[in-house]
Amino acid sequence: MSQVFVHPQGICESEDIGEGTRIWAFAHVMKNAHIGAHCNIGEGAFVEGGARLGNHVTVKNGVAIWDRVEVGDHVFLGPNCVFTNDRAPRSHPDYRTGPKGWEPTHVGFGASIGANATIVCGVTLGSWCFIAAGAVVTKDVPDHAMVVGNPAHQIGWACRCGRRLSPELGCTCGLAYRLSDGRLVSA
Repeated sequence: MSQVFVHPQGICESEDIGEGTRIWAFAHVMKNAHIGAHCNIGEGAFVEGGARLGNHVTVKNGVAIWDRVEVGDHVFLGPNCVFTNDRAPRSHPDYRTGPKGWEPTHVGFGASIGANATIVCGVTLGSWCFIAAGAVVTKDVPDHAMVVGNPAHQIGWACRCGRRLSPELGCTCGLAYRLSDGRLVSA
């Protein structure tokens, strides 16, 4: 773990941490978690063993990332957003599902998840999608989709820069898109 910064009050039990990653105070990265290069793990974040984060991932304060969650490169995880991995959680030993019953979640390249959003397990969040603050995602989100609410529903399309696209699928940053078979692609 050379060239990895762990704050003196942070806990990092994993040896699978990429170069240039920073783990701040009161964050806890468990053994067998994978964190790529140049990530920033904010204060109070929790990364369970079996979770996988790509390169250049920003994990803001208070984020919980559980086993079976896979996060792509250049993803932004807003403050206190949370993932799940069990659709029927129980504490009683006769009814606990355990790892065999946990469902994977995939977050695509460049996606952004807003503060306090909840991502229910078993979904795929597409590349460059934008999950609004407080949204509760219960189903797959397409590439570039912008979703809000509980349950989350699409209200438009997001540019790579993060802004909502105009009805003509252009962005104030200068990028333009078009729909092809229901998918947003660069124009």
